[in-house]
Amino acid sequence: MEYKKLILGIMSALVVFSAPAIANVKIGFTGPMSGPAASLGQDQYDGFMLAVDKFQGKLGGQDATVIKEDDQVKPEVGLQIVRKLLDKDHVDAIVGLGFTNVLMAVWPQILKSGKVAIATNSGPEALAGAGCKPTFFSAAWESDGPAESMGVYAEQHKYHKVFLMAPNYQAGKEMLAGFKRFYKGTVVNEVYTPLSQTDYSTEISQLQASGADAVFVFYPGGLGINFVKQMNQAGMLDKLPVLSVFTVDGTTLPALKGLAAGVVAGAMWDASLDIPASKEFVAAFQAKYKRTPSLYAATGYDAASILNVAIAKVGDKIGDSAAFAAAVKAAGSEIKSVRGPFKFNNNNMPIENFYAFKAVKDGSGVTMKQIGTPLPMHKDAYYKQCALK
Repeated sequence: MEYKKLILGIMSALVVFSAPAIANVKIGFTGPMSGPAASLGQDQYDGFMLAVDKFQGKLGGQDATVIKEDDQVKPEVGLQIVRKLLDKDHVDAIVGLGFTNVLMAVWPQILKSGKVAIATNSGPEALAGAGCKPTFFSAAWESDGPAESMGVYAEQHKYHKVFLMAPNYQAGKEMLAGFKRFYKGTVVNEVYTPLSQTDYSTEISQLQASGADAVFVFYPGGLGINFVKQMNQAGMLDKLPVLSVFTVDGTTLPALKGLAAGVVAGAMWDASLDIPASKEFVAAFQAKYKRTPSLYAATGYDAASILNVAIAKVGDKIGDSAAFAAAVKAAGSEIKSVRGPFKFNNNNMPIENFYAFKAVKDGSGVTMKQIGTPLPMHKDAYYKQCALK
């Protein structure tokens, strides 16, 4: 009897030790999930999860748990969330990271942890130049890039005098700086409005009196909806070319309907982009979520694709920060991005196309149409200051 118990015990132990370990990777996803910018955060998350679903709930062959958090576009909330993700949830990487004001507030904590971070909505100058780090990546854009493409566009169309507007925070300042880097004409005024401001009647009056040939604006999400509606109410949309970034896109067109017609947007992607990978992504997103994806959804989708390749490379060494970061960097060149050509530069910012899209009326309302590629495979202005290779 004792002999049989011994044999059974040995057999049970062999079963336990020979069974393959079930690997699980944890990803923290942060962004604005409530308030005026909620559509931006939700689209990033939905794009990310669409890719995870495509990979059958796995990333790099490992079962994936994605923990979603709402930073409310508040740096102090973002910091609480990141501390929770790192100290309580023990995530392997953090994705999303919201607006630049939130990202820069939480970055020291992430840097200290050694975890890989992939931003899907920002790429601040502070992390693109001398402050670049091997564990920080932007799957979106360096902040100046989209605006730089509109500076090129304004030059190409000979707009000699331009009025500039943006919210008064880091990304707003970097967007206008990017526009001016490539625009050689006259800036008749440069206006920064509070991030919480939604009434632009005073600024639009200044614009009317400025004698500008065009206006360039950066107003994301609900801010952009309000700006375009108020420009229409003032009768300005038909009188003055409006160049923009993150103002008229997939998150704002449904609310603006026909009002956005004529607005030009600089972006690395739009649902109208005519390449196979983009068409496949748009069809899958529409089938799952019953709406058209925005460029924020595209960055989330690409971020998950990057992680899928990178995690497959490192396997059970995901806790090795240097190895994981190197795998993420290499993965950027290996995925089939929905935006077309894509890879990480030495500073871990994207090298990518920046397109010009125009809102045009069609049978169903207004859609975006690609009208050019002002900056093909563009490198940001700061990569030479970065010591990474």
